[in-house]
Amino acid sequence: MDYETVIGLEVHVQLLTNSKMFCGCPAQYQAAAPNTNVCPVCLGLPGTLPVINRRAVEYTITTGLALNCRIPEFSKFDRKNYPYPDLMKGYQISQYDLPLAINGWLEIEVEGRRTHIGVDRVHLEEDVAKLQHVQPAGGPGYSLVDVNRSGTPLMEVVSAPDMRSPEEARAYLTTLHSIVQYLGVSAANMQEGNFRCDANVSIRPRGSSEFGTRTEVKNMNSFRAVFMALEYEVERQARILDDGGTVVQETRGWVDDRAVTVSQRSKEYAHDYRYFPEPDLPPLVVAPEWVEDLRSRLPEFATQRRNRFVETLGLPEADALQLTDDKALADYFEETLAIKPDMAPPQAKNVANWMLGDLSRLMNLSGQGIGETRVTPSHLSELVGLIDSGTLSVTMAKTVLEEAFDSGDPPGKIVEARGYAQISDSSVVDTAVSQAIENNPKAVEDYLGGKESAAGFLVGQVMRLTRGQAKPDLVQQLVKEKLETARNA
Repeated sequence: MDYETVIGLEVHVQLLTNSKMFCGCPAQYQAAAPNTNVCPVCLGLPGTLPVINRRAVEYTITTGLALNCRIPEFSKFDRKNYPYPDLMKGYQISQYDLPLAINGWLEIEVEGRRTHIGVDRVHLEEDVAKLQHVQPAGGPGYSLVDVNRSGTPLMEVVSAPDMRSPEEARAYLTTLHSIVQYLGVSAANMQEGNFRCDANVSIRPRGSSEFGTRTEVKNMNSFRAVFMALEYEVERQARILDDGGTVVQETRGWVDDRAVTVSQRSKEYAHDYRYFPEPDLPPLVVAPEWVEDLRSRLPEFATQRRNRFVETLGLPEADALQLTDDKALADYFEETLAIKPDMAPPQAKNVANWMLGDLSRLMNLSGQGIGETRVTPSHLSELVGLIDSGTLSVTMAKTVLEEAFDSGDPPGKIVEARGYAQISDSSVVDTAVSQAIENNPKAVEDYLGGKESAAGFLVGQVMRLTRGQAKPDLVQQLVKEKLETARNA
């Protein structure tokens, strides 16, 4: 049977606040020793009272505005009750029927086709503790609880079930990831768990208006994992229905090394959580003036920035897309250009080429991000300037970039210390050309016999003799002149 896929995503985003959601403990827990960033509030001790983190509320409303949501004037927190050991209180402070942002949409593009995906709600809650499951050889297993993460501000973005393929789900997720990065509300690192996705997926006969039985897939920590898990789950459900079976509503986990989903537990319904208004927190009244102030401070997002790079800097769309997908990379690019505000479009293209080419290669080899590299925007601007002025050949510039990447020294200092400056003295280059011709009589014979490519070989030999420092156009000119002289002799 021909099936239609229906996908909705629930994305949990840890907010980049200094303190936790309802107490003053530090929210940065990754590098802390277990159970050190804790207090009576996030430990859930009796008699403690939560206090709302205003910055977390601001970040959630700002995200809602970026997702074209309506911001209701009235909101509140609720208790969500469930018995898992990662909740110290036995309940989670979350939002149920009156979230901070509702009824928005996000535009995605897949294969040149743009689609609006509905955003049902954006609400705010506290994260739970982290469990570490230990299974010693030959002994019973046990779990360790680290409460450092408990209470960290967690924003949940819930989409409508509007996605019809794993490709659309991936596009939605990457677009949302870009938005929260550009807003600066989250580090949005999936590997560290501060950008987490649960996917609800079902299939139905194409043309049907009824939803099929859905499963929820968890434990996905990369865009690739989300895409692969959805593809697997769609195929699994199709096989069940084709064989006359029934899809069971359940929570399933993605096992990355086996590339399969596995059953974890039967799916709870919302009423199992026994929501009721949080009695220890007052309702929130969101002033329209505050909302408009936050709206006025929304940044330029990736799509707008990409268009500007293409229209004002003349960058190819592919380059602009690569640069703006990562906010830190786009910021680095613009900081490099800002050092020389009169930089022409061709020079902007050169900067993009170095960033997306040799600099990216070095970062990939070392496992560094753009914010970790020792090559600063000032260094890259200086490198491009040395090439434009004729001081440095492109070949030698690659060597200089590698040394700057390792040492952190400015390119000008490296060029001076190493003697890498480009040789433009025609008498020095002429000597190297004569030596290359003398050492390679076969190449000269090939050229004179009509093989034009032999001249390129001789140019390469001259560059080798001069350690890549000879000015390339001067080398080509002198090689051609000497070969033509030999032809006419």
